[in-house]
Amino acid sequence: MTQRGTLGVAVIGTGRMGADHVRRIDEVISGARVAAVVDVDAERAKSVAAGVEGCTAYTEPAAAMAAADVDAVLIASPGPAHEAALLTAFEHDLPVLCEKPLTPDAASALRILQAEQKLGHRRVQVGFMRRYDAEYIKLKALLDSGQLGRPLMLHNRHRNAGSPPGFTEAMLINDSVVHEMDVTRWLLGQEITAVTVLRPTPSGNAPDGLSDPQFVVFETDGGALVDVEIFVNCGFGYQVQAEVVCESGTARIGDGHAMVTNMAGRWGGTIAPDFVERFAEAYDREVQAWVDATRRGEVTGPSVWDGYAAAAVCEAGVRAQAEGRRTEVQLIERPALYR
Repeated sequence: MTQRGTLGVAVIGTGRMGADHVRRIDEVISGARVAAVVDVDAERAKSVAAGVEGCTAYTEPAAAMAAADVDAVLIASPGPAHEAALLTAFEHDLPVLCEKPLTPDAASALRILQAEQKLGHRRVQVGFMRRYDAEYIKLKALLDSGQLGRPLMLHNRHRNAGSPPGFTEAMLINDSVVHEMDVTRWLLGQEITAVTVLRPTPSGNAPDGLSDPQFVVFETDGGALVDVEIFVNCGFGYQVQAEVVCESGTARIGDGHAMVTNMAGRWGGTIAPDFVERFAEAYDREVQAWVDATRRGEVTGPSVWDGYAAAAVCEAGVRAQAEGRRTEVQLIERPALYR
C-alpha cells in the first residue's frame, strides 16, 4: 500500500460515474485515495486529476495499473472496455471494483470467470449497488430471518423520468432491468431460469421506436415468480420499489416516505430525479465496503459469478423481448470458487 492503511486507487473512466467515484473516494469515504485516473480523453483525465492532490492522469489502463502507488482499481469505463481492463488487473493481481456490467455479454463474462479461477482467488467485486441500499439491506435481512416464510412472488417497479437519446429496446433489459435481475438473485438466494417480456400499448411519451413501458417476468429455480414493471419515460421522476410476497406475510420498500409535508392545500413528498440521487448513500456504502475489505485482504460483495449470471439473464431477456416468447437462461454449473 502507498502508506499504512491507505489504499491507492486507479479510477478507470472519468465520465459521469467515474468522476463521481473520484469525488467519493477523495471527499467521502475513508481508507483510500485516488492515486490515478484513466481516460482515453487525455484532457478530461488531466482535468479530473488536477482536482485531486497526488493524482496522476493516464490514457492507458495498463500504465496506471503498473504504477507503484496503485494498489487497487475501480473500473467505471464503458462496458465494452471492461474485459481488457479486468484481464490487465489480473496480470497485476490487483483488487477490482467493476461497475456493472461486468462485461457486455455472457461469453466475455465467462472468459473473466475462467481467468479469475486461474488466479485461484477472487479479485473482483461487481458494482450492483442496490445490495448496499439501506432499504434493500433491511428487506434481505427480513427474508433471511425466515419470519415471513418462503418467498412466493416478488413485484418490482423501476421508473425513470425520461430516457436519454439513443436509448434502445435492448437497453431496457441490459441497462435497467439488470438491476432487478441481480436483486432478485440476491434477495431470494435463487437463480433465474427463464424470462418472459410482455408489452402493453406504448406510452405516448415514449420516443419513436421504443416500446415503453414493458413488463418482465422471471422464473426462478426455487419456484418463485418475479415481475418487473420497467417504465423509462414515466415523466414524474426516478422510482424504484419492491414488494415480496411470502407464505406468512409481505414486505415492501421504496415508497419514499422519509418526509411528508402539508402545505398550501396539498400534502406529499418528493421523488428523486435520477438514480445518482436515489442511491447516493448506497454508492458510498458500496465503495467503503470494497475499500475496507481490500485493506483486510478480502474480497466481498457481488462476485464475477454474479456478473456472469446477470449477463446470461440479460441475454435471455433480450431474446425474449425480441422474439415475444418465454426464453430459458443458459448458465454453466457454478464453480467452487463462488459457492
